[in-house]
Amino acid sequence: AEIIKHACIKDSVMFGLLEKTNLESIRKNKNLLPALVERNAKIKIKIVQNDEFEKGERKLLNFGHTLGHAIENQYDLSHGQAVAIGMTYACALSGEFLKFRESDRVVNLLQQYELPTYAKFDGAKVFEVMKMDKKRQKKEIDFILLEKIGRGVISSIPLRVLEKIITANSQK
Repeated sequence: AEIIKHACIKDSVMFGLLEKTNLESIRKNKNLLPALVERNAKIKIKIVQNDEFEKGERKLLNFGHTLGHAIENQYDLSHGQAVAIGMTYACALSGEFLKFRESDRVVNLLQQYELPTYAKFDGAKVFEVMKMDKKRQKKEIDFILLEKIGRGVISSIPLRVLEKIITANSQK
């Protein structure tokens, strides 16, 4: 999930590579997995070095995490599973707010790597947890959205708008 996250926010070429392969071929190719891990480590290192205190670009690493963290412990999910579900919903928000048109590609890729995409959850309960998120800024929350695959952006979404969206879409 973290590899796909990095591809979504910063590396469209890697996203394309992931689309052309699968778990089985990655496991069989002794060079591909280390190359993917190294590529992802370099993406994360560069972002963290450029923004040590998470004031700007480093926030992009939270793609999928805002909703993911809110459902992770409540529904006995691994971190990767929760982030994958969070990325799915972040793509839907990206479509609403930024006219992102590639949600299906992201969802298909997550499914291709055997990660969950949608989940039934108590929207009101999840929203209460989200309100406590470190990315909250008074009456807004910084949510990481996609302008396009490979380009994540930080968008401040009013809590009242987010609450409507989360509670309306929590039973997919």
